[in-house]
Amino acid sequence: MAGGAAPAPAPGALLCVLLWAAAAAAAGGGPGGSPAPGAFGRVYRGAVNISAERVYAFAYSSESGQVDAVRVYVNSSSENLQYPVLFVVRQQKGVLSWQVPLIFRGLYQRTYNYQEVSRTLCPSEPTPETGPSDQIIFVDVSSMAPFNVAYELLVTRLENFQLETNKAFNFTASPSQPQYFLYKFPQDVDSVIIKVVSDAVYPCSVVSVQDIVCPVYDLDHNVEFNGVYQSMTKQAAITVQRKDFPGEQFFVVFVIKPEDYTCGGSVPSSIHGNVNRTWNLQRTKNLQVTIVPSIKKSVYVQAMFFSFLSFLSFYLGSVVVAFVHYISTDMKLTVPFGSVSIAGSGIMTSSHPITASTPEGSSYGAIDESGSSGGHQLSSPERGPPAGSDTDSSVEEESDFDTMPEIESDKNVIRTKVFLYLSDLSRKDRRIVSKKYKIYFWNIITIAVFYALPVIQLVITYQTVVNVTGNQDICYYNFMCAHPLGVLSAFNNILSNVGHMLLGFLFLLIVLRRDILHRRAMEMKDVYTLDYGIPKHFGLFYAMGIALMMEGVLSACYHVCPNYSNFQFDTSFMYMIAGLCMLKLYQTRHPDINASAYSAYASFAVVICLAVLGVVFGKNDMWFWVIFSMIHVLASLALSTQIYYMGRFKIGKCSDLGIFRRAVMVLYTDCIQQCSRPMYMDRMVLLIVGNLVNWSFAIFGLVYRPRDFASYILGIFICNLLLYLAFYIIMKLRSSEKLLPIPLFCIVATAVVWAAALYFFFQTLSSWEETPAESREKNRQCILLGFFDDHDIWHFLSAAALFFSFLVLLTLDDDLDAVRRDKIPVF
Repeated sequence: MAGGAAPAPAPGALLCVLLWAAAAAAAGGGPGGSPAPGAFGRVYRGAVNISAERVYAFAYSSESGQVDAVRVYVNSSSENLQYPVLFVVRQQKGVLSWQVPLIFRGLYQRTYNYQEVSRTLCPSEPTPETGPSDQIIFVDVSSMAPFNVAYELLVTRLENFQLETNKAFNFTASPSQPQYFLYKFPQDVDSVIIKVVSDAVYPCSVVSVQDIVCPVYDLDHNVEFNGVYQSMTKQAAITVQRKDFPGEQFFVVFVIKPEDYTCGGSVPSSIHGNVNRTWNLQRTKNLQVTIVPSIKKSVYVQAMFFSFLSFLSFYLGSVVVAFVHYISTDMKLTVPFGSVSIAGSGIMTSSHPITASTPEGSSYGAIDESGSSGGHQLSSPERGPPAGSDTDSSVEEESDFDTMPEIESDKNVIRTKVFLYLSDLSRKDRRIVSKKYKIYFWNIITIAVFYALPVIQLVITYQTVVNVTGNQDICYYNFMCAHPLGVLSAFNNILSNVGHMLLGFLFLLIVLRRDILHRRAMEMKDVYTLDYGIPKHFGLFYAMGIALMMEGVLSACYHVCPNYSNFQFDTSFMYMIAGLCMLKLYQTRHPDINASAYSAYASFAVVICLAVLGVVFGKNDMWFWVIFSMIHVLASLALSTQIYYMGRFKIGKCSDLGIFRRAVMVLYTDCIQQCSRPMYMDRMVLLIVGNLVNWSFAIFGLVYRPRDFASYILGIFICNLLLYLAFYIIMKLRSSEKLLPIPLFCIVATAVVWAAALYFFFQTLSSWEETPAESREKNRQCILLGFFDDHDIWHFLSAAALFFSFLVLLTLDDDLDAVRRDKIPVF
């Protein structure tokens, strides 16, 4: 057409022209560098030197919508590192080059040389606008050697370059022959999981997901430069979301490492040094990759509803129990004169032969009967406010807890009696003691705030590093069941901790209800509240509820990026929960002589410091385990002495520094010289068993030196708590006390739920005691709603088990609400 543009040549004609030009140039130029036409699938052999190089031209046509990948295989028999054969591949949009022998560097600068190399060239996909296109690839072969160096060249087109959904694909890779493939998201899939498996543990490999960008980083020294990657032995899994790839497609790259130390393997001792090694050149690995769709958004919604509704059902159950209790209490208040309620709420009828005319200034727990063990009435020189008043006062400091001077002189006499009753150890003013225990509550809130905020900041930093670098070896997830949400890589592990927070808050509400009912009874001067049952102090219960909520918060923080360094976040408040439970058990029958909040939290701080030192030094340092075992044994002996003598040994005066010598003398006198029966047989049995258990832990740690030091300390706490709880229940039944239906139900529920929880806890899904690749061998599929794994179920069940355990401590002595304190034994 006149004045119009010349028509473009047909693609086939252009391809013929390119091939004819390459052939003509080869005929005219020979081997001096002019391109020779190459054919796919044909092996070319030749030799190059400093004055002779070879250039091959491979032309092909790409159809519209088709992705063509080309793979280049090269080989050279030369092992001369001074004069390697250089291969340069030129494409339309990039250049790829390497040398043969191809050198890989390992640990301590070890080198490994490979004579056979194969690489996949970055594919070019024609756009729909351009239609079919002709491509040409030039392969330059050269060497600076003054002599001939032989080589082999083979260029092929890959037929199975694009992976398909739900279809397994098998292939082989080696350090010098990496592989990568293309995957395109189907229209209805927003997220997929790349699952890679192998029958062999070694050689160690790396799986990487990279965007469609050239060049593709497919060698050991550069695979970590782009995308998301993780090391692998027998299993790997990477979750990929469509939103992270604007082109809705990506490369899956497989690299075999020259050494196995990254995956937990070791290098043979005979090859140490920096000279060239050939012992591991046959490092081929058979792999199978399968890409399956991940869960849909509706599953996230179902999982969140399930999590919240499951634990909100506990709220409904608590409301039903409270309503039934209210109805039964209201009915009992209308029964004839002299009847009592033992439901444990603190609301009692005052129609009893002992009237409610107890003097306002009387001490909390004193019984106005001369025949009781605590029979004489101890009066304070100053009459304070009524016993039911909880108003704050500037004079009610911790130094004023003993408001009766004669108590100090009576302590040594009372606490050394062979048979003690609760009235002997509940002689202090109730208001002052309650304020002492409320310090536990306020202190733990302060500790929680100052501890949790830096932890949250740190784990956010961890997650940011994972997202920015793409290094999924930093965090030890169960990658087979790790569902991302927003910036979080494993939202399911975080969501499953909601039970601790919801049940901890519910426990606070239950304790608050009891506290309110108790205060009302105190205001009514109810005699059963004043002189009967276990003294009601709720400060430790409030602290336990806060600790349970914080355990959920810190466990969620730990699972943002679980690893060896931050596992202590998951266990810190577990120590506090176990310690607070033991303190509460002891406080029940020893309200006047329990540890103060300051000393208790200081002890927890020491434990956490030891845990941090164990994380740093506990792996291989024998000196740390020797020191820790000595501290453990000495602390057990000191605490046992204090418990046995009801706190009458004080380590604060020069005359009292011989506490251990005095303990040894007592043991020698009672058990060896005279062989007499111990004065406090029950306490002696408990303490002997407890010391045997703790010494066994100390010996075990000294001999085996477990790597998981935090769990080791937690095991010590839990064993001591269970031992003390079993002792308490046995002594309670021996004292002809009974278990009411609610605490009995809670005990059974606690045992059942803990057993189920521990079953799922020991289903190990990952382990930061091993390398990330070895940890991934333990990864498993989700088992609940396609969203939660075994460890998530552990979170659910452990939250419920802790809640029932707290209810056991709260309701265990409800049967004593109608028993006088001078009839309640101390043990």
